[in-house]
Amino acid sequence: MNRFQENKMEIDNRTIKLGEELKKELKTGCKVKMAAATFSMFAYQSLKEELEQIEELKFIFISPTFTTDELAKEYREYAIPKKKRESSIFGAEYELKLMNELTQKALARECADWVRRKVQFKSINVDEEIDNGIQIDNGQIVSVDKLKNFDRKELGYENSLFKSSRNLYHQPQSLTYLQNFESYWEDDEHFRDVTEEVLENLTLAHKEHSPKFLYYVMLYHIFSEFLEDINQDQLPNEHVQYKQTKIWNMLYDFQKDAVKSLIAKLERYNGCILADSVGLGKTFTALAVMTYYAYRGKRILVLCPKKLEHNWNMYRHDYVNNPIYDRYLQYDVLYHTDLSRDKGESNGIDLALNRWDTYDLVVIDESHNFRNGGSSDADLEDGRENRYSRLMNRIIKSGVPTKVLMLSATPVNNRFNDLKNQLALAYEGNAAQLDAKLETKSSINDIFRMAQLAYNQWAELPVQERTTAALLEKLDFDFFKVLDSVTIARSRKHIRQFYDRKAIGDFPERLKPRNYYPDLTVSRSDISYKRIYQLLDQLSLTIYQPSSHIYPSKRALYDKEEGKGLTQLGRETGIKQLMMINLLKRLESSVEAFRYTLVEVVKDYVDKTLQQINPYQTAGGSATLETQVLSDDDFDIEDSNTDFFVGKKIPIRLEDMDYLSWKRELEKDQAVLAQLKDLIGQISVQEDQKLQTLLQLIDEKVQNPINPGNQKLIIFSAFATTTDYLYKYISKYALEKYGLHTAQISGSKGFKCNLPLENKELNTLLTYFSPKSKNKKAIFPDDDREIDILIATDVISEGQNLQDADTMVNYDIHWNPVRIVQRFGRVDRIGSQNKFIQLANFWPNIELDSYIDLKARVESRMKISVLTSTADDNVLSNEEIEENNYRKKQLERLQSEVVDLEEMNEGISIMDLGLEDFRMDLLAYLEQHPKLADMPQGLQAVVEAGEEEPAGAIFLLKNIANKTNLSKKNRLHPYYLVYVDSQGKTVYSVADTKALLEHIRYITKGKDRPETVLVDQYNQATNDGVNMAHYSSLLQSSLDSLVESDETSFIDSLFATGVTDFLNTGLEGSDDFELLAFFTVLKKED
Repeated sequence: MNRFQENKMEIDNRTIKLGEELKKELKTGCKVKMAAATFSMFAYQSLKEELEQIEELKFIFISPTFTTDELAKEYREYAIPKKKRESSIFGAEYELKLMNELTQKALARECADWVRRKVQFKSINVDEEIDNGIQIDNGQIVSVDKLKNFDRKELGYENSLFKSSRNLYHQPQSLTYLQNFESYWEDDEHFRDVTEEVLENLTLAHKEHSPKFLYYVMLYHIFSEFLEDINQDQLPNEHVQYKQTKIWNMLYDFQKDAVKSLIAKLERYNGCILADSVGLGKTFTALAVMTYYAYRGKRILVLCPKKLEHNWNMYRHDYVNNPIYDRYLQYDVLYHTDLSRDKGESNGIDLALNRWDTYDLVVIDESHNFRNGGSSDADLEDGRENRYSRLMNRIIKSGVPTKVLMLSATPVNNRFNDLKNQLALAYEGNAAQLDAKLETKSSINDIFRMAQLAYNQWAELPVQERTTAALLEKLDFDFFKVLDSVTIARSRKHIRQFYDRKAIGDFPERLKPRNYYPDLTVSRSDISYKRIYQLLDQLSLTIYQPSSHIYPSKRALYDKEEGKGLTQLGRETGIKQLMMINLLKRLESSVEAFRYTLVEVVKDYVDKTLQQINPYQTAGGSATLETQVLSDDDFDIEDSNTDFFVGKKIPIRLEDMDYLSWKRELEKDQAVLAQLKDLIGQISVQEDQKLQTLLQLIDEKVQNPINPGNQKLIIFSAFATTTDYLYKYISKYALEKYGLHTAQISGSKGFKCNLPLENKELNTLLTYFSPKSKNKKAIFPDDDREIDILIATDVISEGQNLQDADTMVNYDIHWNPVRIVQRFGRVDRIGSQNKFIQLANFWPNIELDSYIDLKARVESRMKISVLTSTADDNVLSNEEIEENNYRKKQLERLQSEVVDLEEMNEGISIMDLGLEDFRMDLLAYLEQHPKLADMPQGLQAVVEAGEEEPAGAIFLLKNIANKTNLSKKNRLHPYYLVYVDSQGKTVYSVADTKALLEHIRYITKGKDRPETVLVDQYNQATNDGVNMAHYSSLLQSSLDSLVESDETSFIDSLFATGVTDFLNTGLEGSDDFELLAFFTVLKKED
């Protein structure tokens, strides 16, 4: 062996470990130089005893690290990325087990103290290669020729897959290594001191953090990929000055967040659904999105039910009472039913000349009306195209690319297909378009099919097991991803939780509903609901179905289709059914509404038709039936929004039909109608118990207000005839007795008011009724007068903020319970200045069961009586039976409590699923705290447990093995949040991630400083973070629970309908996860 070989030692980190050899050379008072890509505090820990004895360490990062001028590109592909180099201070991936011991905090403190005393760091700030290695001056010069990273793997304390060798040299060979180190060290142009940056990062790891800060650190980890995916082209363009508009400045923060999210989703996916809860201002949110696109020169169409036209038309014109007018905000408003028409004029637009294919943005209000999807292939072949298909083909697929924004409080009930059909409008019915953008494992069609299957299985569980958590367990990760991508749905609870109540106010307290059950009359027991129902049940109403009596040989003359939809017979059948239902609804509404439809609409039509038939029967000749023109004002908001009223009727000649059979049916109805007319004619205003009860309610409201000085109330009815009737008597009664003024709003022309005003259109009346919410001082500064009682139909049941009022009366109970909640949303709004609000309901004085059964019987009887154009001759389907049961349960609930729409659905609300709140929360925080991205892994904070939650720990883990069956359940995959109590028992299931995120936000909200008492309690128990055995065992329990859940998930997948990946056999243990951050959850000691 020659002398040179004696001075050289090969280190393979298997038989000879670098760390052990360095321990021999690191002697008291020695000076050390290192050049490497990274520095790990765990390497310091491994050599701590020796490194504490040295005099100094000069360390050069051989790639730019902790330098402010980050290179635009990492040129060397094999180089460790800058962010990873910097975070390596706190441990590399293979130092996972040490990180999981949770002692980083204490170690970072010790390492920082050592650095302050002994170490100086510098970094190269250009992209040039320099030598790496170690040189130790301990009286002799000792060198190591290679040191890529100063970490435990390079020291030989972590296993390496492949053998790697380096050499340790003594003099004289050692002098040839790191020869240029000192010249680099003195080169201030290309090397800069980064010691403070290293210390700053170490300090971050050991300082006490506030609970709020750590919550955002966790969010940053979880949604880091979302932040990376944000394409500037998909975010609102800030150069489009939409934030300088009137509408933007009227929005709450939660609405502004929704606007930015909606624009991003529209840009990325071409469509999305806004399904915020009632009372959160969806209309203004949508108008702000429309303003953004209008400023970009886009053509916009709003499609809404006709009775909601005022919600949209009122913001188009430069009127003194339009608070958001913007000359750039131009848009068309058309009605759902217009899609079934080929000609005519609607809302000032010629439907035949309109360019349907040039709309860039379509906003669909009440989009759930399109939940049933397009026409079947058979219908399309026969030329029958429903409104959904026409929307898809005429507007969305044709011409320019069209984005679709859908607004609905109820986009999905119990059929996930409802949601899929609405979303299909955004991707033109071509699932592959959305599949490519979502990057889900399954196609959207398969995702919804599996979701429906999961729901059906859940629905069969016993009632006590049918919980939201149980359903979440069954639904696949992809389903959450779809909903999260293309829906925004926030509940009142979310808004309270995520936004500053001081800035936006709070919701008022709901008092228990007051229910009234008046009889039809004050003193006439012989005139009852039951008796009138029995008579109504005898009506056939074939007056509305003359086509059913056309001779078969003549039928072809009348089967021409109008509006590419229903045949004439089909349309007549629908109108006949609606009229029977309408009579029931109007009887429940008011004596006057029932009398008007019974006598002036139905009986008058029967009488006139018989007057036509009789002379023809006597004299013969030729006669053509006069058809009745029905106004959609005669029907409620749901029934009027059908295609039965669209299209021109073909006049029927009496000689083409079996008019004698029809005449006999009409005469039977005529006799029943005469009896009904006689009964209802005996009910005077004084005898109308329902009206008298309402007057008593007004007396009590005025004399005993629930909020001091507030006399305002809204009275809702489904029918204009009822509001006319109520206005006639209440306006006079309230003015004479209390000096209160009354207004009426119903239909397109039904605006009345007994307060002398120059203008009596919609917005003016609403402004005088709700002066604070409508900013009356700015519009009518010199007029202190107000309207106190508002009587309205459902034309204002959506999109209006009338929160000056504190009492809302349902004078009739809508058959759709959703409408009741929407009505109440006019006063039940965030920011209300009323402490209390009151809902009052008027019910028909019959058993609810009988009432619902009656409705079902009417519908089924209509179905049995005649084949419709679509051959739907079934009695009530299972779905309709379920719907009736659902309505019954919800109407029962509404007698005792005011419920939110998201609470009405049995099963699941999409508000349980979305994570958009958290993303927007993170983005807002990042704007103020951009350095969040620089935080090291393993940070911790101490937080107080919630009132009903146990002490323990909450860990955020990342699955680095990328092989887990849990990804089907955990919507945050590869990130896992686990909350365990002090015994290691899991508090939240893997599937219930959102609930845990919400809990974390709740317990950290407003806590922007460390909780000193709790921190002291924790430090005392752990010896300042040195003794972490208890929390390390809790972490192990968390990992064990994930492994156990993963095994269960794999076994479940074997019996599920779907694909099981047998190559992915799941988690093996703690090596599959890395710890990103954790909360110590404590109860305060007494």
